Amino acid sequence: MNAPPNLETLHVRCCIVGGGPAGMMLGLLLARRGVEVLVLEKHADFLRDFRGDTIHPSTLEVMHELGLLDEFLARPHQQTQTVSLVVGGETLTLGDFSHLPTRCKFIVFMPQWEFLDFLADHAHEYPHFRLRMEAEVTDLIEEQGRIAGVQVATPEGPLAVRADLVVAADGRRSVVREKAGLEIHDLGAPMDVLWMRVSRRPGDPSQLLGRIEAGQMLVMIDRGDYWQCAYLIAKGTAERLKAEGLPAFRAKLAGLAPFLGNRVDELQSWDDIKLLTVAIDRLKQWYRPGLLCIGDAAHAMSPAGGVGINLAIQDAVATANILGPLLTRGSAGIEQLALVQKRREWPTRMTQRLQMLLQNRLITPVLNSKGPVSPPWLIRWLAQRPLFRRIPARLVGIGFRPEHVR
Repeated sequence: MNAPPNLETLHVRCCIVGGGPAGMMLGLLLARRGVEVLVLEKHADFLRDFRGDTIHPSTLEVMHELGLLDEFLARPHQQTQTVSLVVGGETLTLGDFSHLPTRCKFIVFMPQWEFLDFLADHAHEYPHFRLRMEAEVTDLIEEQGRIAGVQVATPEGPLAVRADLVVAADGRRSVVREKAGLEIHDLGAPMDVLWMRVSRRPGDPSQLLGRIEAGQMLVMIDRGDYWQCAYLIAKGTAERLKAEGLPAFRAKLAGLAPFLGNRVDELQSWDDIKLLTVAIDRLKQWYRPGLLCIGDAAHAMSPAGGVGINLAIQDAVATANILGPLLTRGSAGIEQLALVQKRREWPTRMTQRLQMLLQNRLITPVLNSKGPVSPPWLIRWLAQRPLFRRIPARLVGIGFRPEHVR
């Protein structure tokens, strides 16, 4: 779609749509190289709860390579070296990050707004970086089969941004990829997630916990003074759960995590509980001339393993490494955009394959179970062999084909 001639128009080398982890990291990396970059974020701030906040060792390695690790870890956060699962009252340690070949041998839990504010603060140190909040992309500007920019709605009125490259980093409901007509391969997900927070007390467990009972799964993330809780449900059953009533739901939570006691009463209404519709999908082609999709816009991930943020960061680093030198001089051709997909598609596929395996072998059987639950043999086998706990830790903490800042 062509922009009307009376619009306010900006010209930049690279326009990034979406101020999430992928968009902000790419903006920082490109500005650091001297590329003129504009990040468009549709919200007025980053303060939205129930977003992923698991920062893995692979991302912490990137922060170290940028010389920002110590300052980053000075921000409020929690750390854990192990991941445990409580199945039928039996606690099993499944992952041990303390042996990873990385500078940080732990997972960090940090509210996503803290992470994004940190990236924005450092990106603003570079004169080529601009961040525009309350700027919602509504359409693409296309000329002769090439994406030449985006149309934007702002409080001040409509805006046209023309760019040599548009990068879609606007998440799993990407407007950009929809407008571009890029084909999505949906892998399917058997569950949705209910997100909520319950206060945390000093005597509570300190590590990342997953809890499994008959037909139920609960993941609890330590956020300092509260637990961020994810209650997994079979896809499409949220309304049925609500029909059973909030007291019945609170009783389910108390049954899964008895140490919470009457703290579950802090959930006063269903407004305190947010529904996350889970999807696993990926684009068959991540690009068009003048356009590249990265992060969730290119591949929506399940929350299993908390790898979404870290995979998005890896996409951003690879994009900056491959396209950064070209964008300092001009535009990137379609062959170079294809190189980004070629670089990142294999780790995406492998990660999604592991998530599908976890869904099919653990999550679906548990959610469908009616009687007592016992640990699957593979989980029990891992838990009984400390040496092999390093395998899931490496797959989650580092992943496939980690990227490094050049």
